[in-house]
Amino acid sequence: MLQKRGSSEQVVVGGVAIGGGAPVSIQSMTNTDTRDVKATTEQIAALVDAGCQLVRLAVPDMEAAQAFGELRKRSQVPLIADIHFDYRLAIEAMRQGADKVRINPGNIGGEERVKAVLAEAKKRSIPIRIGVNSGSLEKDILKKYGGVTAQALAESAANMYRYVRELGFSDIVVSLKSSDVAMNFEAYRLAACSDQPEVAIPAPMHIGVTEAGTVERGRIKSAVGIGALLLCGIGDTLRVSLTGDPVREVLTAKEILRAVGMRQGGIDLISCPTCGRTQVDLDAITAQVEEALRPVERYMEQKQLPQLTVAVMGCAVNGPGEAKEADLGVACGKGKGVLIEKGQVVDTVPEEQICARLVATIKEKIGMER
Repeated sequence: MLQKRGSSEQVVVGGVAIGGGAPVSIQSMTNTDTRDVKATTEQIAALVDAGCQLVRLAVPDMEAAQAFGELRKRSQVPLIADIHFDYRLAIEAMRQGADKVRINPGNIGGEERVKAVLAEAKKRSIPIRIGVNSGSLEKDILKKYGGVTAQALAESAANMYRYVRELGFSDIVVSLKSSDVAMNFEAYRLAACSDQPEVAIPAPMHIGVTEAGTVERGRIKSAVGIGALLLCGIGDTLRVSLTGDPVREVLTAKEILRAVGMRQGGIDLISCPTCGRTQVDLDAITAQVEEALRPVERYMEQKQLPQLTVAVMGCAVNGPGEAKEADLGVACGKGKGVLIEKGQVVDTVPEEQICARLVATIKEKIGMER
């Protein structure tokens, strides 16, 4: 079995360290028109509030590149310019304050264009992400492998990585994404763990499953694809790619990191799957609790408070026992719920008050109401 090598190189993006033993950071990407500074600023703020540490913006034209100046002034976190086709957009975005630039070797153009981007990045100490996707591999690579394969993805990324290093540029992050989870996994494993010189890459890895899909399907594909890589020790920064509101990407990323034991703090919400014994609308209650706890969790993260386990259980079979094991919880009966704190029953409330009372108790416990 391939084993991950030692610690990777490290780059710093606007104060956020990637690789070299730094904690895995969470990224997302705005879906507003970058030229609309107001809307984009608002979405960046929403992503930051959800826990995003790095935000990427599409740069389709020069007006979008020039908007980076004002957007950077307004942002609390580093901003990354996502560039395809036109190398001049990368240069302008950096001049406007971009903290990092993503380029794709399959469509950025020839050697002189790459050199121009690297020269500007080196002058400004701005890292570059070499982002390889299964949908935009170079023609010679596709011909060599007869199509898109994990080896093709890894070799494409490794070729560009070595080329950029030979030009004297070292602040590099690499990604090599596919929407095929198995291919995605193997490509990253080859790049991060292989002893084959033609594909081995020691740079920090930006991981994810590209074009993962809708929220429901995409969360599953991302949890499997990203979680498997993290459990193998691969990945220094990540983005969950979901169709729709990018805030959901950040929330999913946090849960993936928590599920693989790489994120502490916040709230671990557990709930039973329900069965014929359930006599409350547990689906609605847990959804209400989950939504109401999002600002609470963000507060806990900001204050660096220890993690709380919160249980919402649906019946008397496992409910009381599970709720007692949690820091706070509720065990539901017929149209009501018993609130439990550290194993002690503290109150019984009607079904319609369960969410409000549970959340209020949590806020009081962590001092959020003071």
